[in-house]
Amino acid sequence: MAPPAGDGGSPAPIDRPILEFLQTRLRATQQVEQATITDASGHLELYVRFASPYYPATVDEATLTVRWYTNDDFKIHYREIHPESTWECRWDQHPNPHNTRDHFHPPPTAPTPGDDASWPTDHRDVLRLVLDEVEDRITQLWHE
Repeated sequence: MAPPAGDGGSPAPIDRPILEFLQTRLRATQQVEQATITDASGHLELYVRFASPYYPATVDEATLTVRWYTNDDFKIHYREIHPESTWECRWDQHPNPHNTRDHFHPPPTAPTPGDDASWPTDHRDVLRLVLDEVEDRITQLWHE
């Protein structure tokens, strides 16, 4: 197997057209304040900041970062910043020593190892699954 492409996540390069597609789709929603393809973290990824009116005041910021690879591996990381804590989880599909290729790092700390899982094969279906789970989380926050 080839070594990872610079970020330890996959032996393949980032699929920029997929990131651009996801960026366009997310920018078209009112829930998203910003969707930018960036390499600020040292890795090319889609950075999404959710619009604050969708969250109660107990959430300072909510973000999603997406890395999608040309072999359809991915890392999708959701994070909420609260005044005194961080709540996060991650959906992953990539080779690793700690789980099966498809796995989920559960909230609130996204620990490694995560839980073995199974994800859809199409990037649009994966995004829908993630956004549905984020929506469930937002609903939970409003009921706390």
